[in-house]
Amino acid sequence: MGEGSKLQQPGEKVRRAIAWVAECLSDNPEKDRCVLIREAEIRFDLSPAECDFLDRNFRVNRTPETFS
Repeated sequence: MGEGSKLQQPGEKVRRAIAWVAECLSDNPEKDRCVLIREAEIRFDLSPAECDFLDRNFRVNRTPETFS
């Protein structure tokens, strides 16, 4: 069997997607998060539930005022 046929642990695709988004943002902090998240969802073949998780937790650019 090929390398692509290996089973992944639950949540592994989401972890890889988060790491990829974080790396992209560290390289270019001005990059639009919505664009990166959509690209990650396709690139890592995320399920609808995994896409929803990324959207809820990483879509909004949070500022310090948000937490006060």
